[in-house]
Amino acid sequence: MTGAGWPAVHVVTGVPVEPDAAEARRWLREELLDPAYHRPESLLQRVLAWLAEQLDSMPSLGMSNRTALLVVVGVVLLVVLVALRIAGPVRATARRRRVGVLHADDRRTAAELRDAADAAARAGTWSLAVADRYRAVVRDLEERGLLDERPGRTAHEAARVAAVALPQHADLLRDGGDLFDDVVYGERTATADDDAAVRALDDAVRAARPAAVTT
Repeated sequence: MTGAGWPAVHVVTGVPVEPDAAEARRWLREELLDPAYHRPESLLQRVLAWLAEQLDSMPSLGMSNRTALLVVVGVVLLVVLVALRIAGPVRATARRRRVGVLHADDRRTAAELRDAADAAARAGTWSLAVADRYRAVVRDLEERGLLDERPGRTAHEAARVAAVALPQHADLLRDGGDLFDDVVYGERTATADDDAAVRALDDAVRAARPAAVTT
């Protein structure tokens, strides 16, 4: 009913409230075609393709329309949860690759970074100690000319370039970069053993004689 002050009401008809099993499967296939589910993760795409194939070959099994609809809703929710589960680590990894060890506004010298790491270790703040110690390693390499000064360089970029000049410590540099990323950008809480490992890396790099100078 319409009248003065009342908005027009449009009634939509023809939408099935309880679809049969075939209609429910069609709805799910259309949902799975939504671009939101098709990120670059190839594993997720393979899971979705396999699921769609199973739905195409799934018999009705005598299910009522309501049961079929509930099955469809449950499968869609499962797909969404899997997508979120996979996308989380992927986003975290991508973020680690973009974020640098030393920021442009961090002008501390290697000695100053080591002092900060020592202070954090004395306070038992192991995560900060590990982070500043690895930053000291990278800054020391810059000061010695083994790395060019490049704000925003990631831990793995630093380890890869430094390994050219210090091939005997390539594994230590890589492990230090992994630890830095896990502590600073991941969910790992550093321990005293982690601090000791980065200290050992710092000592080894400082004492090493480069095989070649690279920038």
